[in-house]
Amino acid sequence: MVSNGSRARPLIGVTTYLERAKFGVWDVEAAVLHRDYLDSVVRAGGNPVLLPPVGTWDADSASFLDGLVLAGGADVDPARYGRPRDPRTGPARPERDAVELGLARAALELDLPLLAVCRGMQVLNVALGGTLVQHVDGHNPSPAVYEHTGIAVAPGSALAGIVGLATTVFCHHHQALDVLGDGLRVVARAPDGTVEAVELTGARFVLGVQSHPEADTEDDRLFAALVGAGRDRAARNRGEQ
Repeated sequence: MVSNGSRARPLIGVTTYLERAKFGVWDVEAAVLHRDYLDSVVRAGGNPVLLPPVGTWDADSASFLDGLVLAGGADVDPARYGRPRDPRTGPARPERDAVELGLARAALELDLPLLAVCRGMQVLNVALGGTLVQHVDGHNPSPAVYEHTGIAVAPGSALAGIVGLATTVFCHHHQALDVLGDGLRVVARAPDGTVEAVELTGARFVLGVQSHPEADTEDDRLFAALVGAGRDRAARNRGEQ
């Protein structure tokens, strides 16, 4: 059996949607994902592994991965963070919530490099005991259209080391972080104060971004940082064996 550390290209798990989809002659429930995530991982030097929102995931079952992307998508059920439902919050996706919260906690237990994107950052925050603002205006201009938002990045943060102290990001969301989860710190904000990125203190690589870096095909720096952290982790594991 080949160990994680001997792979030339790190295996990066990417969570998926469970949606009704049409392809070929079929119109069925399917695990689907924007291809941009996959291409971003490949360009960064990793191999993507699709993780469907079914089954039970924990540290044992996720240990074959070298890194994890929690992808964007539907709103997290406010019952998961103890808040009443706002009428503007989307329908609950209990299977996806359960799987991704399990994967987030598994990644933290394993010290697995983690990039949490949009909904993914919100899942990470909830997994660590935080809460969400269930509606914000101005970051979701229209369906399938990204808002280009300039953000300010905290000096000395890991994110600043990747993208600098200011950058423009692609946003498409109507919820945001409220109370921060345990150990998270804000490392970027939009001009209106919306939290745009968080990092987990003491972790190897745990970065949450409210934007969609996979949509910016000209800038793979966040995915490159994730894949690099996964490769380093695999190399350390190989040295311990």
